[in-house]
Amino acid sequence: MENRTQSNTFADMRKPTILLFVILLSCHAVAAAPVKYEVRAVWYTTLMGLDWPRTRATGPATMEAQKQELCRDLDRLQKDGINLVYLQTRTRGAVIYPSAIEPMEAVFTGKYGQSPGYDPLAFAVEECHRRGMECHAWIVTIPYARIVTARQLGSKTILHTSPYLLFRQNDMYYLDPSQEETGDYLAAICREIAANYDVDGIHFDYIRYPENTPSDRQQWRRDNITRIVRKLFRTIKSEKPWLRVSCSPVGKYDDVSRYPSRGWNAYGTVFQDAVQWMKEGIMDMISPMMYFKGDHFYPFCADWQEQSHGKLVAPGLGIYFLHPSEKDWNLTDVTRELCFIRSLGMPGAAYFRARFLLDNVKGLEDWIRDFYYTTPAIVPPMVPDTQTAGSRPAATTRSRRLVLYASRDYPVDTTDPNNLVRVYWGDVRWDELTRRLWGLNLAVTELDDYGNESAPRDLTPAPRKIPHDFAKP
Repeated sequence: MENRTQSNTFADMRKPTILLFVILLSCHAVAAAPVKYEVRAVWYTTLMGLDWPRTRATGPATMEAQKQELCRDLDRLQKDGINLVYLQTRTRGAVIYPSAIEPMEAVFTGKYGQSPGYDPLAFAVEECHRRGMECHAWIVTIPYARIVTARQLGSKTILHTSPYLLFRQNDMYYLDPSQEETGDYLAAICREIAANYDVDGIHFDYIRYPENTPSDRQQWRRDNITRIVRKLFRTIKSEKPWLRVSCSPVGKYDDVSRYPSRGWNAYGTVFQDAVQWMKEGIMDMISPMMYFKGDHFYPFCADWQEQSHGKLVAPGLGIYFLHPSEKDWNLTDVTRELCFIRSLGMPGAAYFRARFLLDNVKGLEDWIRDFYYTTPAIVPPMVPDTQTAGSRPAATTRSRRLVLYASRDYPVDTTDPNNLVRVYWGDVRWDELTRRLWGLNLAVTELDDYGNESAPRDLTPAPRKIPHDFAKP
């Protein structure tokens, strides 16, 4: 597969630019149509406090200020229609929760290993769920630490205890994918998160070789990465089979007909065979980093969709390129990509990164709130072949998820996205809803661990008397 060729309905068209033009003409009509199931994700970066935190917790007051920063951001993201947060949980050799494996990230207090006075991961998961949003732990995998900061991580890290697991390239230490223990080390981190936190998924970033790795022994390198992915997937599913395992591969899988990747792709450059992972069933969802535009985006986006093997592919969009200090893209460079994604029937998109959405760069936040995400949406259920019978262990403390619908019509049509009010973790908060929905017909469904929706239960008339099953205790 070193020189991959394929028959691709988009890329093999004799005049793909004409097809693209036709698709883009219809994009705005497609984009304006509400959808019920869709991935609407953001990468929320803790490295260097790029998204959060912007205040260091040095005492009770600053700790509270740090927590409120997150709450304000999540409030905005909820209003923008975002339903999934990739929260950066492992940065580089450090994590954002009390761990037995790696030290606490220094960004929270200014010092590695020092607690900010609360558990940032637990707090973030709770606050995401409070707003009906999924929270996935985003793990930077193969990069370990910059040379200049590695010694600050402490004396109990693998730099001191197992240095053979690391190799040095340029200014970074990396975990060595060829070492069997590298997979074990990363699996221990995933197990720690899955066992102790009510996250909804675990998301892998940089699960690949670094750039400019020698190109000899290519299949051996791909096999090394795939072996790690396989181990991590099985470890996570053994803890909680409903956790969604995802990753963000390099944005171009490989060359496509008529459009070469120009020396930068997942398969041949960094030895990352994400298509094989989906085919093998060791990846539930991917958000490829498609931080491109024009012919660098559209044919490669279609290529991912056509090789998804039934798994969810929600392209990652480089919205940071809208900023004048980056590439100063036009707003239409991003909005056309979003329209194209829906035109192909893809299950959603992810934005890198949250701050550029929250800063409303070039008016993107206004556009998605007022035009693209006009109704709430539910994260699509996991595909059937990744669902495990027996769902959750008996000892789970996972809260149930309810979906509330409202309409002037009776019975409420729960297939109509316009009737979807919101998703709740735990119980519906009627004090909020009675003011907004009094007099409307109401219905509620429940999502199981994998996101499958139950048949609706009628709550009509409006909640003068709340059914006991859904009453707040």
